[in-house]
Amino acid sequence: MVTISLLLVDDHPIVRAGLRAVFDAFDDMQVVAEAGDGAEALEILRGLTEAGKPPHAVIMDIQMKPMNGIDATREITRAGGPPVLVLTTFDTRSDIVAAVQAGALGYLLKDAPPEEVRQAVKATVAGQRTLSPDITAALLDHMREPTPVLSPREVELLQALATGATNKQLAEQLFISQATVKTHLVHIYSKLGVDNRTSALARARELGLI
Repeated sequence: MVTISLLLVDDHPIVRAGLRAVFDAFDDMQVVAEAGDGAEALEILRGLTEAGKPPHAVIMDIQMKPMNGIDATREITRAGGPPVLVLTTFDTRSDIVAAVQAGALGYLLKDAPPEEVRQAVKATVAGQRTLSPDITAALLDHMREPTPVLSPREVELLQALATGATNKQLAEQLFISQATVKTHLVHIYSKLGVDNRTSALARARELGLI
């Protein structure tokens, strides 16, 4: 029996420990490496590949710093790397659509039963797309009524904006310049078809983006 090797990517050590225990409990799977964000995952994956031991699949979270899971998935897909299964707590349409567009073959929430996760990993390794019923429903809704796709950074900015933060505070929280904040806001307003913060937040909530 071939043991499926996995690269586990999540920014919370305790979550990684829990997921590792779940995967290692399966007799046909093993976590061979862990990463705390997308950039670290790419570096580890590069090393494993150069050593001739690339993992069979990457288990990827979404909201991580400095590189999020969407961007990392896109880079892995572009490079022809292992298939990616997103395993996260985030179920907004924007995250789901962005992950699928980036190349993720599967998208599951962390509250999925262990056996469902196991089958999703096996399907991912086999090159099959795996989406939970809730995720599939969200994608179908998106197809029926297309939702503006915001980047993970734009969603992050909107979430911070919802706290009432000023441009200066947003810049400090996200470690970017105020000019970059303004640029992001312009893009967000354009995508959502609004012209101010209050309307942007209202529209984003209406669409399930935040």
